[in-house]
Amino acid sequence: MDKKTKKKIEVLRQKQDKVQKLLNDAKAQTDDPAEVETLQQQVDAIKAEIETLKAK
Repeated sequence: MDKKTKKKIEVLRQKQDKVQKLLNDAKAQTDDPAEVETLQQQVDAIKAEIETLKAK
């Protein structure tokens, strides 16, 4: 992997950590069930993008 790809993966992991924390908080406080689903989709999309970059 080149530096650009490594940096992108690093940024995606940071974003994943932030969204995962939001997801955990949303699960603890279920005011809006749709928010949990949306955040879970974001986490899944980030994971998929990281895997795609690693596969290159």
